[in-house]
Amino acid sequence: MAPLSIDPRPLNADERAVLEHILSAEFDGASQLRNQLHRTKVTAVWGPDSVSVDLRVREPCEHAALPTELVPVDAHVHDPSGAYAGEILVWTDRGATLAALEFAWVTDEMPTSLPAVVDGRLSWPS
Repeated sequence: MAPLSIDPRPLNADERAVLEHILSAEFDGASQLRNQLHRTKVTAVWGPDSVSVDLRVREPCEHAALPTELVPVDAHVHDPSGAYAGEILVWTDRGATLAALEFAWVTDEMPTSLPAVVDGRLSWPS
């Protein structure tokens, strides 16, 4: 299914909190990606009621120099009981600018919200 285009909008509080948490990790290009957050807009959703979104960073911005399009951070999501519920993936455009925020879930039902950052971990209500 192709993403559903929307009128570009700013990151909402949940999207920003998850991105800030993941980009707080230290890796080559992290500081450049963190600096892009205030220039980032959501441009599409991955389906009706999906929390996965496409992103676009307004120029001018400092580009990262990642070797791959996937941010190299393990962002596993657990429910309150500690069970693995999926992971958050942050994608970049050719390793340079933020391009997508994906909740890759392993539960029976698609999540209707992003996980919260609780005690330095991503936690999703069961």
